[in-house]
Amino acid sequence: MSEQAEHSSISNRSLKLIIAGIAAGIVITITILGLAIAIFVKINSSSTSDNSPSAGSLLGDSIRIEELMDHLKEFQRIATANNGNRAVSTLGFNQTLDYIRDTLAINTDFVVSNKYFPIRQFGLNSDPILTSSINGVDKTYIYSKNLATADFYHIDFSTAVDFSAFVPLTAIPNVGCSDSDWKNANPPPNGSVAIVKRGICAFPDKGALAAKYNVTALLIYNDGASPDRVSPIAIALGQESFLPALFLSFPVGQELANAALNISNNAGVRLAINVKELPLSPVGNICADTPTGDANQTIIIGSHSDSVPAGPGINDNGSGSAANLGLAVALARLFKTSTYAKYKYRVRFCWWGAEEVGLLGSDDHVKQAKISTVVGERLSDYLVNLNYDMLGSPNYIFGIYDGKTANSDTPVTALPGSNKMTALYRQWFDEQNLPWNYTDFSGRSDYGPFLAEGIVAGGLFSGADGTKTLDERNYYDQMLGQGMGGIAGAIHDPCYHRQCDSIQNINVFAYEKMVQAAAYVLEQLARQDDLKTWLYPASQIAKLNDRQKQQQQQQRRKPKYNSINEYFGYPYY
Repeated sequence: MSEQAEHSSISNRSLKLIIAGIAAGIVITITILGLAIAIFVKINSSSTSDNSPSAGSLLGDSIRIEELMDHLKEFQRIATANNGNRAVSTLGFNQTLDYIRDTLAINTDFVVSNKYFPIRQFGLNSDPILTSSINGVDKTYIYSKNLATADFYHIDFSTAVDFSAFVPLTAIPNVGCSDSDWKNANPPPNGSVAIVKRGICAFPDKGALAAKYNVTALLIYNDGASPDRVSPIAIALGQESFLPALFLSFPVGQELANAALNISNNAGVRLAINVKELPLSPVGNICADTPTGDANQTIIIGSHSDSVPAGPGINDNGSGSAANLGLAVALARLFKTSTYAKYKYRVRFCWWGAEEVGLLGSDDHVKQAKISTVVGERLSDYLVNLNYDMLGSPNYIFGIYDGKTANSDTPVTALPGSNKMTALYRQWFDEQNLPWNYTDFSGRSDYGPFLAEGIVAGGLFSGADGTKTLDERNYYDQMLGQGMGGIAGAIHDPCYHRQCDSIQNINVFAYEKMVQAAAYVLEQLARQDDLKTWLYPASQIAKLNDRQKQQQQQQRRKPKYNSINEYFGYPYY
């Protein structure tokens, strides 16, 4: 292809991507506008004005939606003043922590602590370069910080690379979330550049499998499932990643994946990623403890305080941070009265840093708790972790973490109590005559490190990039009133990890209900006579242990091969 023809091709492709980006923006704007109208109607008809009791929860009744929204407005102000985001290792993030600390100091007598941990920083010296070769035809793709016009974008924590020649490309079947996907790739991933579609598992999980199968570099591409899932997006593979990696648009990814499926195409790519050498950056966690209550029996409530670089993160996760702050302030107010009895158990409110780059804050906290010998700081002092991450999605669901969907390697000690947590949240929504949904309990938010260590966990989630089904919409319409079910076929948060995740992105009605549910659950736990026994019933745990041992024994007894033919690799006739 001549230079002029190549330039013309790139220009046409850019124009198509610009048009697609504008169309996606229009769809998102219309979606948010429609949801905003629904919110307005609901708020002005009944939702926040009637102050309906929260199923007998004094703490729930004391939640003030105006205060929660004031916290969110402050997070928005901070983001606006700091390049539009509150991402970790930025001034916006640090000012978010300052605001949380100041609010706690002014409104509570809780014991506040700050703990810092180091994280890798990421930066580029120059724009990355991506070139493909298919059947001997070379093609160079467009990198741009304007994702609507970009063919590809960098991935945070990618390592540097500069291929001197084209490296073979292999397409990973399905979405690269299991060992079988990688084992079935042809050509094998070892020494190749792997290309894999977005979906199902977290991006760091794909990165971990790519590293396990010794790829030279990793290309992830968008899935094209909706107009807003066509362009490349800004993601991170996590602090543990040491792979060169890029994120591609759906058209480019599909083109390369299809080419790689046919070995005769001789599909290969060249990458150049020039990464800055930057020092480690300290990141803060904040925890605030009630001054009373047994420190050996702690209820720990967490939410992450950072946004992604792409936007202000008011729903993800300003909504959880503000909810946590609202709960702490409301509880402190009640404790100052003579009519509200203090809790038997200590409550610890925490704001985790660096969730968006791999659950780093909560993970560091759990690691430190595992080795601590200080009373109140040991992992054994924690009874339950409650997690609040995204509570105000515009096309919301009232999502409850489903304990039954915990990963198969979750310690059995956490399972009975986590199922009880699911039921306790569900109880509030049922008593309020509100709809609810189960949501996966796969460890993809800050409860994950606690759950992995056998600590009971639970929480709420209003939805991210999942799509609201027609059945969900009809169910919510039936329970809440016609028109209140949201938009079927639209994702729960059209601004998830985008610049438009602003104060206008919050569904106030849903947000208030979610925080009231959180308050109810905290109060119910805190009033238990023997919370530890309730969460960790010895007989149930013993039965689960026995069942697990039996399954392991059966697995060991299972023959590796189903027949002598299979053993020797002979065909069946």
